[in-house]
This record gives sequence, C-alpha cells and structure tokens, in this order.
Amino acid sequence: MALYLIGIGGTGAKCVEAVTQIAASGLFSESTIRVLFVDADETNGNLERSRTSIGIYQKCYQLIGSEQQSGWMSTKLESFGVWSPLDKVSTNKNLGSFFNYNNLKHNNPQLGNLFDVLYTKEEREANLDVGFRGRPAIGSAIISQLDLDALNKKPWGTIIQQLQTDVSAGKLPKVFLCGSMFGGTGAAGLPTIARLIAKKLDKEQIRDRIEIGCLFILPYFGFSTASSQNQHGVYAHSEQFLLNTEAALRYYVTQAKHTFNTVYLLGNQNFSQYKFSIGKQTQRNEPHFIELYAGLAVRHFLSHNSSEQGEVILIRRKEPGQLAWSDLPESDQVKSELVNATRFAYTWLANIAPELAEAKRMGTKDFQKGAPWFSKFFRPNMGLFNSILSNKDKALPDFNDTQEQQAIEVISNWCQDYLRWLYQLHQNDSEQIQLFQSNAFSNPAGELSPEHLATLVLGDNRDKGRQSQDTVQRLKQKLYDTQDLNLMPPNKGTVGLAKSLYILCRL
Repeated sequence: MALYLIGIGGTGAKCVEAVTQIAASGLFSESTIRVLFVDADETNGNLERSRTSIGIYQKCYQLIGSEQQSGWMSTKLESFGVWSPLDKVSTNKNLGSFFNYNNLKHNNPQLGNLFDVLYTKEEREANLDVGFRGRPAIGSAIISQLDLDALNKKPWGTIIQQLQTDVSAGKLPKVFLCGSMFGGTGAAGLPTIARLIAKKLDKEQIRDRIEIGCLFILPYFGFSTASSQNQHGVYAHSEQFLLNTEAALRYYVTQAKHTFNTVYLLGNQNFSQYKFSIGKQTQRNEPHFIELYAGLAVRHFLSHNSSEQGEVILIRRKEPGQLAWSDLPESDQVKSELVNATRFAYTWLANIAPELAEAKRMGTKDFQKGAPWFSKFFRPNMGLFNSILSNKDKALPDFNDTQEQQAIEVISNWCQDYLRWLYQLHQNDSEQIQLFQSNAFSNPAGELSPEHLATLVLGDNRDKGRQSQDTVQRLKQKLYDTQDLNLMPPNKGTVGLAKSLYILCRL
C-alpha cells in the first residue's frame, strides 16, 4: 500500500519532516511514502529543511533499506519535489497579474468592481513569492484555478497516473494532506486541493478505492506583534489565527466534510513563540511536539481503515504543559522504536564514528589491536601475513575503500539530522517535553559523551544495576561476541556494523 503525502505550506513541510524522522525508526510499514510539497514560497526555510532531511534519509535508505532485520530505514521515501500554485506566472507574482486584473477592469467592469470589493489594492499587488501572507482568501483564489485534467505534466499528472496504476494492481493507495488551517497556504490549499483530487478520482471511477485523509493543524504558535508592526503591507497576524481557524472549521463542516474519509485535528492551548517572518529562508521555525503527533497521525491513517460510521478518536495529555511517553498514541511501540533509533544515533556519533575516524588516521593494523570488533566487519590487516587470511576474512571489505568511507559519512549525516530534529523538538518555551535527556545531544555535530547513553531516556524504568551495565563498551563487546553476531544481519562492512549496532541498542 502506497501513501501519497502532500505537505501544504510551511506547517505542512514541518509535518513531512516529522514523518521523515520517525519513519527511519521503523514506525511505518514497508509501504512506500511519496511526498509532494505545495508552496508558493519555494525558498521557505521550513520547506528547505524538510527537503534536506528527505535527501539525507534517502541516501541512508539506499544503504540500509534492503535486506535488513532491524526495522531501521524500512520505509521507502520518494519525493515529487515542490509544486507552486504560481507556476504559470513568470513575472509580477501577485494576485492582480494572476487574474489579469487590468484587462478584467477594462473588458468586464462589473467583474473588475467585484474584484475590488473582495481584495484591497495591497492584496492585489502584494508579491506572493513569499507565500500567501497569511491570507487564505488570496491562496484559495489562486489554487482553485488548478485543473487536474489539464495538468498532464509533473507532478499532478504523475500522481494521478500512479494512483491509477496502484488501484489496477489492487494496492489500494491512500492520499493524505497536511497543513495549518490558520495561515495562508495551508488554509487555502487543504480544502481546495483535496476537493480537486477527489473530483478527479471520481471522474476516473477509482475514488471509492482510495482513502483521502487530512490533518488540520490548529493554532499552536504565535509571534511578537511588536516585531510585525514594523512591517508594511500584507502579512500574517498571529492574533487573528483563532478567528481564521473558527471560520475555516465552519467551512469544513458545511462544505468539505464529504471530501475526506478521515480527518485529524491537532492543536495546543499553550502557544510557542516564533520569530516573525514574512517568508523565504527566514521562515525557519524549530520543530514542535505537535509535529511529532502529526507524524503519528499519518502513521495511524496508513495502518487503519477509515470507519464508515464516523468514528471519533480523542487523545489528550495527562498533565497540561507536559509531554511524557504515556501521552503518545500507541505509546509502548512508539517509545520502543524512537528509543532504539535515538540510542543508536547517539552511540554512533559519540563513539563509533570517532573511532572509525581514528582508524583512518592511525591505520587499521594498529587500530584493530585495541578494537577487536573492528575485524568482524572489515578485512583484518595482518601486514606481511595478509596472505594467510581465511576466505571468510578475505570476503570482508577493505575499510579504506571509498565506498566504506562514504557509507560512514552517510550514516553520520542521518544521525546528526535525526538528533538535531529531536533536540529542537524538546526546546519548547511553553512545554516540558519529557521524552529524552536532550541536553546530551544539543550539538550532534560536535563531541558527544558516551557516558550519557544509560540516562538518555526519561521515564526509564530499568533498575540501577541494568542501567550501570548499559555502556558503549558493553555494546562493542557484543559486536565482537560471535554468539551475539549470529543474530545480526549478514551484511559486512560499514552497513553491517551499523545494522548490528542498531539491533544491539534496543532496550
């Protein structure tokens, strides 16, 4: 079963980023997730970061994703790239140019006057290459012009064609859209794009075999009014988010409720404070725990069939202002997989990657004397006596091969990106996130202390004896033990080392 995930606007991109990070931990099935970003602001900082994470994930998946037993990197992630609703506008990317306002006023004064009533001069002339500036009315007018029948080129034509192919093969694909309902691009794009997709699937007579789901992100952040007051023109006002949300909810109840098989709503009563930004690269907000819930909502949609009787599922936290493991849906499994991924990424960066760098510096012959686990994955270096190596040892790759060195870099990049996301998710000015001891990996690209491995997980119910034995040195000893390695994947070299370590890091 394939999932077509459409992230709309900056918040939608952040939701896709969360899906990307938790998919690596094995929380999704082996089904393919195909991602499309929708944003008029193609240089949006949130969008750029999400696309970077996908690129890092894909490189690591190419190494790890096949023939693996750990669950790590088991989901194939593909991307259609970014589609901008302003694609057909080459210059003067504003509402007036999009609708040929001047010609409209001249040739059809009545429609031109109506346009004046609906949109102010500032709204007509505002440059939209930074997005729809928190104005759903602008975005919906433009996005509603999308004609799926006329778009045979990428990405929409490709998506519809792949959906048809999936249905013909009996795969029953799913489509999921996510974004905010209080800003500009998300609030405008979610109902409009979903309606157009549903109509197209109806026309192709496959709508009844494709579930369409939607995640509406309610307000969960704001920004300083003082900083935005220095701006001139059309831009988002965080004090209007709740009013925008109320209006949007009324629309969905009356106009869009038949479009979706499943709807998820996520919000938070305590608003985090972000820096004001009109758009482009400065719109780069740190990950938020709401986006972790968003990723888990996508997981739920993919693994569950929609209820024909309007099933409503509620989830709430035990204590306001705090987030613990028990507050997450399917908390036991979610905790197990996220803990495994985090312990692996931390161990790799804190000890394994530095030791591999040391092996490169000092030479494998000298290094392997103090690291017996090394020769389990790489060809031993016996100097003049290499000719007496066993066939099994000769089959192991040379540590200095370019392919092995590149694999080390790819895995390290994923570990850094994952821990970066997880650390930033904990840095919430209005909430206490009690999942991991995140200060231990505040700088994943720097030096990490192996001594913190045993205390990384908050809410760890192991006794002190087991915790005291939970060391990186003990993990490396297990890498060396032949009995333990019988349980490991058959891979060799850097990939075999990483997969084996991932399994051993499970609590």
